[in-house]
Amino acid sequence: MLIPKVNRRKIYEYLFKEGVVIALNDLQRGRHSEDLDVPNLHVVKLMQSFKSRGYVKETYAWRHHYYYLTNEGIDYLREQLGLPSDVIPQTLVEREQPSLPRFGGRRREGDFGRGGYRRGGGAPRGRGRGRPMGDAPRE
Repeated sequence: MLIPKVNRRKIYEYLFKEGVVIALNDLQRGRHSEDLDVPNLHVVKLMQSFKSRGYVKETYAWRHHYYYLTNEGIDYLREQLGLPSDVIPQTLVEREQPSLPRFGGRRREGDFGRGGYRRGGGAPRGRGRGRPMGDAPRE
């Protein structure tokens, strides 16, 4: 299929920047997405071509095609777009993991295992067996 060079370049740039393209399985759909202003048909057909060449891997689920860029695809797009080798897709950029939140408060003493629970370690909870009823002396 003949795809205009402008649209082909937009798809190449988007695929290289994101590292993945998600296309709805609707070839009659006009525009692909808000981020990529090209016909959905062009995106699907170009990704089918890339898949046959081994530049992307495809996963299909719930009427959506998910195309993931491979290492060969990265090299091909670098060559086509004239990018240096230090530029990489967003999927390969290592993000800093957010640190886990520290919960404040006082730590309880005692064993936190099953035995501590069974021995009655800590304050009684609820109205059931662990709490004395009425004026009964506490053990």
